[in-house]
Amino acid sequence: MKLYFKPGACSLSPHIVLRELGLQFELEKVDTKAGTTSSGADFSKINPKGYVPTLQLDDGQFLTEGPAIVQYIADRKPEGKLAAAAGTFERYKLAEWLNFISTELHKTFSILFNPKNPAEAKSIARDHLTRRYGNIEAQLAKTQFLLGDQFTAADAYLFTVSRWTKPVDFSLAAFPKLEAYRAKIAQRPAVKAAMEAEGIS
Repeated sequence: MKLYFKPGACSLSPHIVLRELGLQFELEKVDTKAGTTSSGADFSKINPKGYVPTLQLDDGQFLTEGPAIVQYIADRKPEGKLAAAAGTFERYKLAEWLNFISTELHKTFSILFNPKNPAEAKSIARDHLTRRYGNIEAQLAKTQFLLGDQFTAADAYLFTVSRWTKPVDFSLAAFPKLEAYRAKIAQRPAVKAAMEAEGIS
């Protein structure tokens, strides 16, 4: 497998999952603005959507969209328990969290990262994030990870997206459970290795 990534972007999530499971994979960095990869390939021919993550499978097929990619990777090694078995209620709970992070957090950060968006839109986005992080804080008051005592693909995604609070100056001081959770995940060997490989701290 080959993961096309941009340092610190949402592609960090499947990168963490790959390392958590100890799977063999290659990394190829993407300059999404230039539309090229580190090897000089035209990224639009790899993923016409123009963004990461993109996973190239061993048979040459491509898979895009982070929540789909992390579930595919987790299913390569089910004993790693990063995703419950398909058809179980626990698997649907994983999908529930992946969708929540994708739609309620990830896309809201996109508003804050875009310098063309007016201050009013960014203020609304910040209020939305505050409410949604409140939902997560309530969950983490009950469980060690999003789905209980087991680290899953959803935690890799939440950790990745929650790292974006710093560049947009969004404080998590009101969410101590989330801050402790982030600090704990940052110490996982696979997470450290993924961040070091991407050149981020």
